[in-house]
Amino acid sequence: MKWTSDAEAAIKKVPFFVRKRVRARVEKEAWEAGNNIVSINEVRATQKRYLSNMDSEIKGYQIDICFGPSGCPNRANEGDRLFQKIEGVLKKEDLLGFLRGRVKGDLKFHHELRVSLADCPNACSQPQITDIGIIGACTPLQTEETCSLCEACVDACNEDAITLDGDAGLPCIDFNRCLHCGKCITVCPTSTIVERGRGFRVQLGGRLGRHPRLAKELPGIFNEDKTIGIVKASIRLYKEKSQYGERFSEIFQADDFEGFVKRFGHDPK
Repeated sequence: MKWTSDAEAAIKKVPFFVRKRVRARVEKEAWEAGNNIVSINEVRATQKRYLSNMDSEIKGYQIDICFGPSGCPNRANEGDRLFQKIEGVLKKEDLLGFLRGRVKGDLKFHHELRVSLADCPNACSQPQITDIGIIGACTPLQTEETCSLCEACVDACNEDAITLDGDAGLPCIDFNRCLHCGKCITVCPTSTIVERGRGFRVQLGGRLGRHPRLAKELPGIFNEDKTIGIVKASIRLYKEKSQYGERFSEIFQADDFEGFVKRFGHDPK
């Protein structure tokens, strides 16, 4: 649906974590009113109704995914199926009922458990500042195929994680710098660098608000099943420790993180 410039400017002022939800509601109400173009009047009217009836809009969780499914060329791994599975887990957990039993007073959007998926390290969906952040990963593997020393992999790597050893005639990958974006694999013309496997990076405990902090990343690249296992374990911990509706990021402490590291360990895929 087409939006006027002032309507677009107004919707951009809505907090990002509810912007998608508000935008969809504006378009729905404009369409039901017989309008093909969204103006500033529709935005203001919907915002007023939305804010005055916020409690009914709460569903206990928020889950977002980046633009990868629409055809983004930067996708390191496809998170569409994982997104659907995680949303199914969130629905089954009845987080809305849990929050209503713990929070005194009206529920607000900041009470909801937030999960965000990104298909590549560019992380357009901002997983680093959500309770549970998941980032698609494609891990490179150096083979014994002869390298042409073309430096295409070096140029493609934004992290300076690849250097060429001219004497050995091979690329050297620094996995302490590598973000598993897979670009070096795509550009290598000689299959000296190939795909070892795809999976997901998992970050826990991020938030904005008065006391913001970045999520902390579990070491390793996890397959789909183990990623879902981490999500389920996070929800269990959240329900155990959140006594009054505190955010997951507020109750997730250093010892909890170490427990997750010991439990889930490193998964190469």
